[in-house]
Amino acid sequence: MAKWRMAYHANCWGPLGGDPVGVTSIGRLTYRTFGDMRQAARDIAAAGYEGIEFFDGNVLDGHDDGYAAMRRLLGETKLALVAVYSGGNFIFPDILEEELARVEQAADAAQALEAEHLVVGGGARRLGGTRDADYDALARALDRVDAIASERGLAAHYHPHLSTIVENPEEVRRIFAKTEIGFCPDTAHLAAAGGNAAELVREHAERISYVHLKGLRRDPFAFVPVGQGDCDNAAVIRTLKEIGYEGWICNELDSWPDPAGGARESFAFVAGEAAGD
Repeated sequence: MAKWRMAYHANCWGPLGGDPVGVTSIGRLTYRTFGDMRQAARDIAAAGYEGIEFFDGNVLDGHDDGYAAMRRLLGETKLALVAVYSGGNFIFPDILEEELARVEQAADAAQALEAEHLVVGGGARRLGGTRDADYDALARALDRVDAIASERGLAAHYHPHLSTIVENPEEVRRIFAKTEIGFCPDTAHLAAAGGNAAELVREHAERISYVHLKGLRRDPFAFVPVGQGDCDNAAVIRTLKEIGYEGWICNELDSWPDPAGGARESFAFVAGEAAGD
């Protein structure tokens, strides 16, 4: 197998959302999986993974007691916390400082729990249409995220995502021409936006030190285990081997009737493809 370590995101063990209080308090608008994170970690470890990624809201729940419960869970399951995922609008000056303060909290938690990576998504699409200046604003915010992470010994990554101003290949190229932050490719989101995930990984290889693999079914639209569907993750894995990628691979699945089964299926697919010639 290539020099990769396998992680899994805990977002499949319950509905995904954000803290409702964030509607009136930007600084508290974290991502969250509304589910049992203890069960998620146990299932992920049992599936063979070495690491786990959490949303910022699920990690920050433990801030008051120094993340004692999270430390116990990671110790019991022998999982490394690989990354914390956060995000923001990042284009509106009046709320940017609140958003970045929240990212700092996520980065502090990641540092305290000895994670390696901080991942952010975002870049709001305005109801009235995206403006050219929005990419400049997003790039400036991402450079600040990069600095926040660097100050804490973390690697920062931007995660292009459906519903943001960075979805398709042209938008991916546009933002990375303006910022130095790393690129965390999510293969399903890239494919859903019309990109060839393997080609984008090759094109931006020098920026990539953390990867999200996810399956995509186009019709009816759904995210599926990594080896299923219409996103050619086998080609992505071949490309990662060809570019000499070393580091964590994080499989991800936003929703699935059997979260543990989806984790096992994705692990088996990636391990098999990685071990092949």
